[in-house]
Amino acid sequence: MEVTIRELGRCTVACFAGRLDAGSVADFDRHLEECVARGTKNLVLDFGALGYISSAGLRCVLGAKKRLTSIGGDVVVAGLSGVVKEVFAISGVDTLLAVKGTAEEAAAVL
Repeated sequence: MEVTIRELGRCTVACFAGRLDAGSVADFDRHLEECVARGTKNLVLDFGALGYISSAGLRCVLGAKKRLTSIGGDVVVAGLSGVVKEVFAISGVDTLLAVKGTAEEAAAVL
């Protein structure tokens, strides 16, 4: 999994490419903690280039939401498509998080 971090307005955008599964969740968690350590409270998870997400990946996304909510922030997901969008829909996770088409749309609600 490749991760690119950038700032957009008053939030941080984390762009993910590849797979978010049991083999990459530790990397996801490390990036999340680095963002929080830098003062991030509002996070956009841009999954536009993500090709696959497992149940372990979904747990990480929900954990990020819980972590940032606990410090007065929030998480919005952007760019869902293909298999990743289907996994979010089948699992119902798309009803637990705000989901937007682009990182810019997601940043606008934070």
